[in-house]
Amino acid sequence: MMKVLFFGRFREELDCASLEIELDGSCADLDSLQARLVSDHGQIWQQVLGQDNVIRAVNQEVASKNQSLEEGDEIAFFPPVTGG
Repeated sequence: MMKVLFFGRFREELDCASLEIELDGSCADLDSLQARLVSDHGQIWQQVLGQDNVIRAVNQEVASKNQSLEEGDEIAFFPPVTGG
């Protein structure tokens, strides 16, 4: 199993703080996991996670590109950060 966490406004917009996901061929990397979440949960998830600038982390390290996932990984999704 992998733990998937949602932070900031993503948590409110998705009405979900975390999920447990079985590691299988449909989510072997970050891009496919993100696509599976959208496919499984519908339009609002597409609007939130379908943005180009979503910040993703694996095991508390920000992932700058697609990354393979392993059993027991913790994946987090963050909204883009803005500021001045």
